[in-house]
Amino acid sequence: MKTGLATKSLASKSLASSRSLSRTIFFYVVSETMFSFLVAFLFFFFIFFVNQLLLMAQEILAKKVPFTQVALLVLYSLPSIVAMSAPFASLVGTLMTVGRLSSDNEVLVLLSSGLSYRNIFLPALAVGVLISILSFVTNDVLLPAGTVQFSRLYRRILVSTPALELEANSVKRFKDTVVVTGDVTGNSISDVLILDKTSDGERRVIMAKTAELKDGGKQGLSLDLDDAFIQSSKELARRDYDYGSSGFMRYWVPQEDLIQAVSSIGPREMSSTDVRREIKVKQENLRTRLDQRYNKALNQALSLEQAIRKGPQDAEWNRRSNYVQNFVRETEAAAALKQDRSLLIYRLEYYKKFSIPFGALSFAFLAVSLGLLAKKSGQTVGFIFGMFISVIYWALLLSGQTMGLRLGYSPFWTMWLPNILSISIGVIMGIVRTRK
Repeated sequence: MKTGLATKSLASKSLASSRSLSRTIFFYVVSETMFSFLVAFLFFFFIFFVNQLLLMAQEILAKKVPFTQVALLVLYSLPSIVAMSAPFASLVGTLMTVGRLSSDNEVLVLLSSGLSYRNIFLPALAVGVLISILSFVTNDVLLPAGTVQFSRLYRRILVSTPALELEANSVKRFKDTVVVTGDVTGNSISDVLILDKTSDGERRVIMAKTAELKDGGKQGLSLDLDDAFIQSSKELARRDYDYGSSGFMRYWVPQEDLIQAVSSIGPREMSSTDVRREIKVKQENLRTRLDQRYNKALNQALSLEQAIRKGPQDAEWNRRSNYVQNFVRETEAAAALKQDRSLLIYRLEYYKKFSIPFGALSFAFLAVSLGLLAKKSGQTVGFIFGMFISVIYWALLLSGQTMGLRLGYSPFWTMWLPNILSISIGVIMGIVRTRK
């Protein structure tokens, strides 16, 4: 009798286990989530497209750049928009899907049929993993490739349309030249200030009331200065200077300097492999510089010790204060070197390349738990909650980046904290929901 009851109990458990996951429901939830994701993706894509690309295109079109070249610039910039839109679209899409299923009582029917919440969580996680991978590939492969093509095309546009480089009330830095401009009307510029360094090592300050910008062809950028004043001085003898004035002066910015000004690629435009390689190089350079500083500080400390041991009768005794000052200066310089801003930026960008794409996966935990709370108008509520969470997530990401740069907090934790919070809150809410 007991054996029969045990057999029936095992059979019922086996049946419940087999019914806890449904392949049909899995693909149904996946298809619903992907549809909502596409709708949300188009929404975010349009927002980022308008805010970033159309503004850039309008600025370039105002300088009479051919429309085909502007269209290509927009095309090469699309990977960054796609990589940024996908994680937030995953959040909103999952919230809309689960919210609709909950408000339409489909989740209640699912649970009444003996199925578990895993039929909701697993499809959402699967979609999150897929979107995270696609977003990472876009950010890590397509974005660097698009940036290279963007830079090449922009250099060609810049050479043919030099007015792109100088704007009203702006500061523009080239290789050895800094140009400060006032108001700009067409190709005419008022209140121009030029700071540069010649090949002979002289530093010059050039000022003019007005200037006219001209295309110098292969020679570069030409500025025809009216009522110009120039002062030049030697690098090592600043008090030895010359000055003069001229009613007309032509100043050239070489083409190679123009190209170099736009050809530099930062860590955001690199692949994660390139950024990691660059981080290793910077860390090695930092260690070398720190060793040099520490050796200098150690030498000063040893010299101070020897002076104290020899006593007042030795000439080194009077140099004690110099040794102390040099030791303090070298230790402070070593402490400042540890806060290498360039290395910190690269490390922040490296972790961001993973945290933002895989935010889609972390959002899946939070979105499912929140979506199950919807009682009516699930899609509308999911969309509103998704927008609100997206703003909070973006604020946390920017705050973490700022804290990492200014306060020196760990780049890993500042970039991954929003994802960790999303997963933690989602798991806690999911556990509480499933136990009710």
